Amino acid sequence: MTSESAAGGICVGLDRLPGFRRLAADYAASPHALSPFFEGHPADADAWRNAIRRTLACPRERDALADIIAAQQRHRGAPPAAVEAAERLRRPGSVAIVTGQQAGLFGGPLLTLLKAVTALKLARRVEADHGTPAVPVFWIEADDHDWEEVASCAVIGADNRLQTIEAAPPPGAGRCPVGSLRLAEEIGIAVDRLTSALPRTEFTEALLDEIRAAYRPGASPADAFGRLVEHALGDEGLAVFDASDPRAKPLARRIFAREAGEPGRTAELAGEAGVRLEAMGYHAQVTMRPNSLALFALAGGRLSMRIDGDALLVGEGLAPARNVLAEIDANPAAFSPNVLLRPIVQDAIFPTAAYVAGPNELAYHAQLGRVYEHFAVPRPLVALRLSATVLEASGLRFLARHGIAFEALAAQDDRVLNGLLESALPPEVESAHQAALLSVETSMRRLAEALPSVDSTLHGAAVSSLGRMVHELRGLREKTLQAAKRNDDVLRRQFARVRAQAFPAGQLQERVVAWVWFLNRHGRGLLRHLLDGLPLDPVCHWVSSG
Repeated sequence: MTSESAAGGICVGLDRLPGFRRLAADYAASPHALSPFFEGHPADADAWRNAIRRTLACPRERDALADIIAAQQRHRGAPPAAVEAAERLRRPGSVAIVTGQQAGLFGGPLLTLLKAVTALKLARRVEADHGTPAVPVFWIEADDHDWEEVASCAVIGADNRLQTIEAAPPPGAGRCPVGSLRLAEEIGIAVDRLTSALPRTEFTEALLDEIRAAYRPGASPADAFGRLVEHALGDEGLAVFDASDPRAKPLARRIFAREAGEPGRTAELAGEAGVRLEAMGYHAQVTMRPNSLALFALAGGRLSMRIDGDALLVGEGLAPARNVLAEIDANPAAFSPNVLLRPIVQDAIFPTAAYVAGPNELAYHAQLGRVYEHFAVPRPLVALRLSATVLEASGLRFLARHGIAFEALAAQDDRVLNGLLESALPPEVESAHQAALLSVETSMRRLAEALPSVDSTLHGAAVSSLGRMVHELRGLREKTLQAAKRNDDVLRRQFARVRAQAFPAGQLQERVVAWVWFLNRHGRGLLRHLLDGLPLDPVCHWVSSG
């Protein structure tokens, strides 16, 4: 197993994870690997100083921003530590460490929690290393209209199978931004299904009370999500921000107007960076049509915007560009950014020193260098989020005892298990099988070579006989393995349980299993472990016990 042990668990290199993007692995391993595409690297202390200087030199509407977050926090009943953290954004010398995610059902997968934890840990490091007040911020990407992206979550059931829980689509789902939706009465059905799926522990009832309080009819999915995140990490000083709040849109008015005033420029600049990435053997994460805007209009739904001659096509309606600009000036809440413009809006609003990204987000950011310049927004550092798999302590011991490489568990077949069972066979049984096979092959080959001296047609018969005998011996060996499987149910159950937790349905745990499942198993001790026990090592995927 190419990994190393540490206090936080076992470190597995990112490049060993199935499906992990090479761009992210290279970025994590070397500050210089992708330097043309980023404004510094978080492994470089000078890069932090420069990022802090850049963002503090840019004026922002700090009081207005802090007032908006405070109003959101009052509505959600945020804990005092979160309120105090958001208030620090008023100070001219403070910076933000921002991360974000869509408002996934019941908090979304574990990676959502890992992003927030990484932002908290980095903010503390910035304050310790640079003496700069740093506020960890979680940006809820609730302007997105893709209901299918946020409508479900998954937990591991008692049978080790992944169970998916879905929420019924509320009115407007799939057409309107998620932040504008209101959960229907049917949300109670999803809560009941989650209640049935979670195994009962000492933490279950308190956790379910929080979930029921957040996910109630009439609440927006973004609001419910924010309440749950604040319940988990608000006491640690995490400030949660709902980006779909209409009160926040005037802070992005300048960005919206620039995008509409120079339509297609964002797509062009991001596309050029994508071509350069591909020339280096990487991938372009996003490719926009040359005539499209990185901006949506919100009018009974989310409408795309495209260039049509001297006008703009908004949905299916044609409008003079000056009319669109006037509408942006008068009512910026009627617009929202797409995936490329969202980071620009975020860092125009917040004094961002660093953004905590997942591996796919990193690829988006690699295309945004000249886009930041175009909008005259200071570009933050981009830090990869903490990556981790949380196993039971017995699962970690199982991997260590049998010398199993963590990534080998991703295969959804019995090759690894068969290898374990083979190694568990009594040595004399396996050696006898091998000796018998060797003896038969040696003797029969000698016989096949000798027989033609009697009759040339017998050579083929001898080779055929050898094939049948080898087949029979191998069949006997397979029966022996099957008997070993039946005789070692404990090993099989242990293997199945560890694999189901590490790679549920063949996918990396952090990408699919809801973080509330882990809180149900481990309680708030899991949060302490993630905050204090796992190092911020960007080249590691930590396999750890909660």
